[in-house]
Amino acid sequence: MYRSLVATVVAKPLLPGLVAAALLLSACTNPDDLDEPLPDLGDFSLGHNVVVASKMKKVAISREATAEEWEEVVRAAVQERFGRYEGDKLYHLGISIEGYILAPPGIPLVLSPKSGLIINVTVWDDAAGGKINEQPKQFTVLESFSGDTMVGSGLTQTREEQMRNLALNAAKVIEDWLLENRAWFGEAPGPQAGAMVAPGAVEAEEEPAEATPPGAAAAAEDAVGAIAE
Repeated sequence: MYRSLVATVVAKPLLPGLVAAALLLSACTNPDDLDEPLPDLGDFSLGHNVVVASKMKKVAISREATAEEWEEVVRAAVQERFGRYEGDKLYHLGISIEGYILAPPGIPLVLSPKSGLIINVTVWDDAAGGKINEQPKQFTVLESFSGDTMVGSGLTQTREEQMRNLALNAAKVIEDWLLENRAWFGEAPGPQAGAMVAPGAVEAEEEPAEATPPGAAAAAEDAVGAIAE
């Protein structure tokens, strides 16, 4: 199951679409809501948080970033957002990073691109032992619009700041998509919807230790290794 969790989210990247999007104004994604009451995501609790970037492509003009760097920053952002939920049912997220552009410095304003990321996402129901969405859901994620990014974040941000910005936005758009499909997650037995979670209260772990079935972590690591080969 865990090998399939990773394998089914890998698909051909759509880099031309990412380039086109990067030349437009950024979308109005707001990831700065982690200290607000939790939205109602039913009986959801994050199980495996699997991120792979072994087959990602880079837009030619982009700054460089390794697969390991992308996996780490996206995994941490997903844990930060979804680790807040404390439902009784486990759902696993399989995320494949398909392509990216990190805006470089020194590009004239008229051609200044935005940073962007393409990801594929698959949700797994642990109890059912299978995928909820048969086909991976693909998102094109752009950096948040601000005074720093209006003239091109390559001029105002380090690549690490750009990656963190995109990772936070990616986690947010995944959450928005899950909320649009709220019926997937049943009813929460407790009062988790509307709960306040203090910023920084959730540690950036790949998965809660108490929620890990015996041998599952090793199986997930093996699956990631198989994809990378």
